[in-house]
Amino acid sequence: MEDLDTPRVVPGAADAILRTLEAHGLEWDEPPLWQSTRLPAYEAALEALRRRGLVYACDCSRRELAGAYPGTCRDRRDVPPPHALRLRLGTAPLTFRDRWQDEQHFDPARLGDPVIRRRDGLFAYQLAVVVDDAWQAITDVVRGADLLDSTPWQLAIFEALGATPPRYAHVPLVTEPDGRKLAKSRRSIPVRTSSPGANLHEALRLLGQSPPEALSAEPPTVILAWAQLNWRPQPLENRAEIAVREMFGPKPRL
Repeated sequence: MEDLDTPRVVPGAADAILRTLEAHGLEWDEPPLWQSTRLPAYEAALEALRRRGLVYACDCSRRELAGAYPGTCRDRRDVPPPHALRLRLGTAPLTFRDRWQDEQHFDPARLGDPVIRRRDGLFAYQLAVVVDDAWQAITDVVRGADLLDSTPWQLAIFEALGATPPRYAHVPLVTEPDGRKLAKSRRSIPVRTSSPGANLHEALRLLGQSPPEALSAEPPTVILAWAQLNWRPQPLENRAEIAVREMFGPKPRL
């Protein structure tokens, strides 16, 4: 559970996420892990990177930067606090093969060195997610294509820590009819737990599968079992997004 960004943590949100997953038959093998309990592990990883000379302080503000970070503070000494900490990337191209988005190539100069601890002292997502995936021995990560550009940063951190990275599969992002991603800030309709079977059935259709119409009345366990046996990855390959209108037409105004 990614709860490191304490100013943005909404009380009750984590419990709602877990209850929604349970209602849809999506269970976990081990108890959920809260990142807020892992601070010593992140500090140890940061210290390991420091010892290798891969960390430097940066006091550039977002207002000063446009596009990729240009390495302004890479060679500065005694940067005054408050400052963020960045990982020093190498110069070799960062490449990996995504299971659904094919071969990916990234130029470190165009990416910029990622922040691994923010200027407010909070550990950044890029570092925390790598440390947690390595500790839990995660073999496969399936997530939205909006995080595809974060993957080379995370692979660089895996390499710097001497850890084995997982395989990645970035699925198309579901977007609103106007092309923007679903978000609470735009009052996108949340998943309702009252009709989990119908929800899963519609999700399968949206992902380019062909579930029988009668399957929508079945419990989640039956629908998920059908999906495992009949899954076709081809409709998702090399696609960054899927608009809701493609399958269901425009969302009605509320």
